[in-house]
Parts: sequence; structure tokens; C-alpha cells
Amino acid sequence: MTNRVHFIGIGGTGISAIAKVLVEKGWQVSGSDRSASSYTDEMGALGVKVFFNHAAANIGEIDFVVRSSAIPDDNIEVITALEKGQSVLKRVDFLPQVIGDQSWIAVAGTHGKTTTTAMIASILMDAGMDPSFIIGSVSKNLGTNAHAGKGDYFVIEADEYDSMFLGLHPTLAVITNIEHDHPDCYPTPEVYSKAFVNFLANLKPRGIVVLGADNPGCMSLKDQISVNIPVQTFSAYSLLNRNPFIDQQNADYLLIQKDDGSYSVSLQEALHFKKEILSLKLGVPGIHNLQNGMAAAVAALIAGVDPEVISRSLAEFRGTGRRFEIMGEINGITLVDDYAHHPTEIRATLQAARMAFPGRRLWTVWQPHTYSRTQTLLTDYIEAISQSDQIVITEVFAAREKSTGFSAAQIAESVINIPVTFAPSLDFASNYLEEHLQPGDVVLVLSAGDATQINLTLLKSPILLAATASQKALSV
Repeated sequence: MTNRVHFIGIGGTGISAIAKVLVEKGWQVSGSDRSASSYTDEMGALGVKVFFNHAAANIGEIDFVVRSSAIPDDNIEVITALEKGQSVLKRVDFLPQVIGDQSWIAVAGTHGKTTTTAMIASILMDAGMDPSFIIGSVSKNLGTNAHAGKGDYFVIEADEYDSMFLGLHPTLAVITNIEHDHPDCYPTPEVYSKAFVNFLANLKPRGIVVLGADNPGCMSLKDQISVNIPVQTFSAYSLLNRNPFIDQQNADYLLIQKDDGSYSVSLQEALHFKKEILSLKLGVPGIHNLQNGMAAAVAALIAGVDPEVISRSLAEFRGTGRRFEIMGEINGITLVDDYAHHPTEIRATLQAARMAFPGRRLWTVWQPHTYSRTQTLLTDYIEAISQSDQIVITEVFAAREKSTGFSAAQIAESVINIPVTFAPSLDFASNYLEEHLQPGDVVLVLSAGDATQINLTLLKSPILLAATASQKALSV
């Protein structure tokens, strides 16, 4: 008998990925959302019945009803399903149905989990292991964000928001880093860190944990994990020696920078002897991606992948959607989208931009994401964006929250020594950039909301297109 499931909020990244896996497994899938998106388009192409409204009639004869974290209790489909005696599940409760008996590789952490998950899935695919996977963005190498494979492993991005990752029971748990985030769910750093302790408590028997040794939040977990659970740690200390926390002697796997500038991953054994395991070269920039690559490499080694396959796969890794994604170039201006929405992510992305585009003027267009996060981390945000040459700040993207009366205009007033402009609308931001950009500039749009449309607008700008044509004519 075919299982039937209806997803409320099927246009979201996480829910659509689950739906795709189930379609490939032969389930009958339907879903609803308020508007069309690339994800609902993909669902339609897969034969999923998508309703572009929320209505009682959408709840037919089904076995499971699953809602995204953004769907409130008073949603009409939630109410209707409950009135019919059906359970309405969130991802945290439903994921075991999706993964089944496969071995779970779950990648958690405040930053880098999407990229690391995509890296691991790519490595296992390149090794011929046909993993199942769910990634928080579309992998450029794999061409999708989800797949139901025939292999032994299910690689999944373990999202801590709304405690989703507490529904996972991993065989291998990778935690890239831990830094306070989602204050709407976790009001204090202590509550946030405790969620990761609870996540690791769900590890399957004989499970393994991989931790980033460069991060104090990760390493604080070591004392809270049972001594019977094997823990492997990795460190990029050779690039982070400015950080007084890092003690290279405490990490199992080390990133070594060679005299020729290349990198290798070495295993630190007894008496601190370092045995080179594999070379590490990435197709994406940034120290943070070298750390992500190390996490992926260690996970793949534990899964039994040949080191040469790991090195080759990471060298060919091209990233995921909205993670330092180059959208195009116009009039000599490079346009980049990035999902960075936490101060640490912003710093890492700006550092990667400096590496990728040395000597070029860097414009940061930042769309703050949620009032709670923006106000809680405001001082860190101001320090992070101040690493730019020019700054444009848009209004806060509220997402799931209601306005608190706070405006991003207050942030712009707090930035000193760097030209900054507050954009009350995305159209204002696009028009301002259109008038002030110069050939050679790099525009970095940082948004977990809808500001990605700014780069799309600039690529079609009549002013910039005319300037490009003029430059071409002069060069002939």
C-alpha cells in the first residue's frame, strides 16, 4: 500500500527536500503553500499536487500531515486535520519515517552545515556509494537539494531551529561550530548549547561524533559526552593561530599549509606525529570553507571513502545556491549572493570575498534577518559589516516574527568611518547601487530573506547594460 503524505508549507527548502525524497521512494505526495517558488515548480514537475492556498479541502484521505515550522497552530489545514483525528507532525517527529534503516550522517552547527552536508553527499556520490541526502540548498555538483539513494548512508543537514535535529538518531554526528543563534527559540547561549547536548544524546549505539576543535562551543561539548562515545576533532589552526583558544595538540586531524601554499589533512597520532592523509584543495574560497572541507573529509574517511576520492571530490566542489554564489557580471561589476545572516557568517563571507577579489572595492548589501536576532547580536553585526568598503543596509526581513518597532535605520546610524546608506525598500537599494557602482566593484548581497532580487535587478539594469555596451564599443 502506498503511503500518502500532505505537506503544509511545501515551498520551503526543508519541507520540499523531504517531499522530493518521498516521491523518489514511491510515496503519494501533496502539499500547499501561499505562493509559487522554484521549489513548488520542482514539486509540480515531479507530479506532486500543489495547492496555492491553505484550505480545508486540501486535507483529503492521507496517512500523514506534516507542517513546516512557519505554519501556526491556527492554520486551517492544521485545524481540519486535527478535527479529522489525524496527527499533524513537524519535521522533528516525521524524519525517522523518511530515513528508515539507513545509517544517518547528520551535520549540525551554527554555521557551515549546508556546505558541509553538500560536500559529504558529493564525496559519497563520487565514491559510487549513492547516498540519500537532504541539503538546505541546491548543490551545484549534484544539481538538487535532495535524493533517495540506494546506498547505506543518509546524509542530512541537522537544523537546530525549532529543535528539528532532535528527531534525528545519527550514526555519525558532525558539529561544525556552536555560537548563540535563534534567540526566538533559544533565549540564552546556555539554552542553545544544551540543545546540541540533547542532539548528541540521540546518537545510535556505536555512533561517532566529529567536532570542530577551533570552536570553543564545540569543544565544550566534549566534557558533556559519554566517555563511551568516540569523538574525532579537526582543526585549521595553521590559518587561525591568532586565536588564543586553539591548541593544536588537542585535535585529531590537522590542516597543514605547505611551503608551496597548498594544504593537506594530517592525522595526529601518538607523540604528536603527523601522518598526511590527503591533500585539500577547494573550488570555493574562504578559510571557513577549508574548515567545512576538513569536517567533510573526516566524515568521509570514517564512512570508508578512499582519501584520493575525497581530495578529488573536494577540489571539484562548486558550492551550493546562495552560498557565495556569483550571479553574474555587468559593466565590470561582479554580483554575489550569500545566505550569511549571523555576524560570524558575515565576517567569514567578507574574508572570502577579499581572498577571491583582492584589491577590489567591496560593497556589502545587508538585509538583517528577524528582529530578535538583529537586536540580540547588534554590536557584533556592526563590527562585522564594517569590514566592507561601502555598506547598504535594507530594512529587517521579519520572516516569522512581528514588528517590534525596531528599524534597520538605527543600525546605519551606528556605523562609523565607512560610507553607509539605509535603504527603506529593495527598489531603493537597487536604484542607489545602480547610480553609484563603478567598474571593478564587487557587490555582496547578504540575505536569508528576499534581497537576492537586488542582484537580479542589477543584472537587468538599463543603466548598467548601456554602460556595458558603451565600454564594448570603445574597446572595438
